[in-house]
Amino acid sequence: MFDQATLTALAWAALGCGFTWLMTTAGSAVVLLTSQDPEKGKLTHHIFLGFAAGVMVAAAVWSLLNPAIEQAEEQGMVGWVPAAGGFLLGVAFLIVLDTLLPHLHAGADEPEGISTGWKRTTLLVSAVTLHNIPEGMSVGLLFAMASQAHGAAGEAYLGMAVALAIGIGLQNFPEGAAVSLPLRREGLSRGKAFLAGSLSGIVEPVFGILVVLAAGWISPFMPWLLSFAAGAMIYVVVEELIPEAHLGEHSNVGTLGVIAGFVVMMVLDVSLG
Repeated sequence: MFDQATLTALAWAALGCGFTWLMTTAGSAVVLLTSQDPEKGKLTHHIFLGFAAGVMVAAAVWSLLNPAIEQAEEQGMVGWVPAAGGFLLGVAFLIVLDTLLPHLHAGADEPEGISTGWKRTTLLVSAVTLHNIPEGMSVGLLFAMASQAHGAAGEAYLGMAVALAIGIGLQNFPEGAAVSLPLRREGLSRGKAFLAGSLSGIVEPVFGILVVLAAGWISPFMPWLLSFAAGAMIYVVVEELIPEAHLGEHSNVGTLGVIAGFVVMMVLDVSLG
């Protein structure tokens, strides 16, 4: 069936991605505690989105692009070629999904993607679920690399994988709240808003484990896949998170959220990786 390295990577990915999903669930629980004041909810929403954006930018650079360049050079390639190529492919992939998958951003009136009869609440959850896919892939890829490497290299990749899982988990807490709070404002009960917010993160362990299962076949393309995940994450940040974090009168709180998220993820990655 599976060799020891694959079993180890599966266990690590299950724990890492399980943690990120748990943090999404914990963040979604915020809706059970907050007041129904819509303006207060919007302000919190902007802070959370900004923090998530900052974490994703730092993770894309330190946890994904840097390892992609290093591994490409170890394989005898020009480091920036798979980094740039994979990055652009990740952006293209998200553009296609963004164009086809029906979804609705918080605060928007009209949904994006192909026409559908889905409810507004379903479309709101779809928007966040969309960008949880590259996050799960990223965590799974680094744990797969850690299980395949040996010695100091394996320890370094494991440190980066743990740092990324912690960073994604930290930003998933506000992200879970950024799903459940708008759903509450759309009229869902607290319980249903919490459940929908939690389920929006289930794609992370699913895609994280799928990546590990495919690691044996995709190992030669690992630099491309790491930068692919980075490109997809940066697209989400630029297209969705930062613009939404700066809606309304209090745009400075979104900016401070971005800065806080970037610094937290940078410190995690440098100290653990």
